[in-house]
Amino acid sequence: MSQIITFGEVLMRLSPFGNKKFIQANTLEFYFGGTEVNVGLSISNFGGNVKHITAISDDFIGDTAIAYLNKFDLDTTAIVRSKNPLGVYFLEVGAVMRPSSISYNRAHSAFSEIKPNMVDWERALRKGSWFHWTGITPALTQGAFDTLKAGLKLAREKGMEVSADPTYRSGLWKYGANPREALTELLHCSTVFIGGINEINEVLDTNYGYTNEEFVEASKKLMEAFPTIDKVFDKIRTSINSSWHKIRARMWNGKEFRETEDFDITHIVDRIGTGDAFAAGLIYGLQNYDDFKSMQFASAACALKHTYVGDVNYATTEEVTRILDGNVTGRFTR
Repeated sequence: MSQIITFGEVLMRLSPFGNKKFIQANTLEFYFGGTEVNVGLSISNFGGNVKHITAISDDFIGDTAIAYLNKFDLDTTAIVRSKNPLGVYFLEVGAVMRPSSISYNRAHSAFSEIKPNMVDWERALRKGSWFHWTGITPALTQGAFDTLKAGLKLAREKGMEVSADPTYRSGLWKYGANPREALTELLHCSTVFIGGINEINEVLDTNYGYTNEEFVEASKKLMEAFPTIDKVFDKIRTSINSSWHKIRARMWNGKEFRETEDFDITHIVDRIGTGDAFAAGLIYGLQNYDDFKSMQFASAACALKHTYVGDVNYATTEEVTRILDGNVTGRFTR
């Protein structure tokens, strides 16, 4: 069976129970996650065959992280073990008008110290049909960027589809690389763009607005600059407050513009990983449905992730389909 390849850091998340601040807490709960592995785990929950490539600490924490990935049938055979520690982040979950807060501790982590010669890309991509990357990985270190670039180039040589979620975060780019130049280089190896106006403006150094008309124009400009990209998908979040959001999506596939209806999420349980859930739903959908239904599936998957604690979307294909069919009452399933 062909595989979907994800590449990126696995992190441990530490958080007080409920909506407490750290100063209130005496105990913490932990979860494993990370942008790209969240995508891989969600696709695996949909029934996809996924391999995650990363570097993880060679200690009992690393053993636990790998056991967690294996629990979801993720292929972990290409994971590199390292003497450096696993990256950690700390989360305070907000509520109503109080926003959530995150602090990362990933400098010199196992993944941050990864180098191209540590991954046997030829072997890792042997069964691959799709490669997914995000802008988090190339922002971390030169080694992470170089390793990702090597994998993407080989993936395209093999004719694999490559989805890109640029996820530009200025605070991550600290090692001296020019973010626009780095992302541009990687986007030339990509075929599906998962991002909106902000990401397109950052990559192209443009100033498009947020209307549907400008989204289409921006998408066309992006496709001109990167001829391998033939589809653009944008998840739109409207925040009423920390606990109530609306989600919809829109697309331009070079032929038509389409937009989904809003999903109204009135009681958010956990927002972390919701963008990853959208990307996972889209990647799974594009291998099973047409473009519009894939985007609908992705939006429903994203909405469902808001109901799960932790970084990962545990929803199955059947559960997402139920939401698409209009069953949003939350009544018992018997």
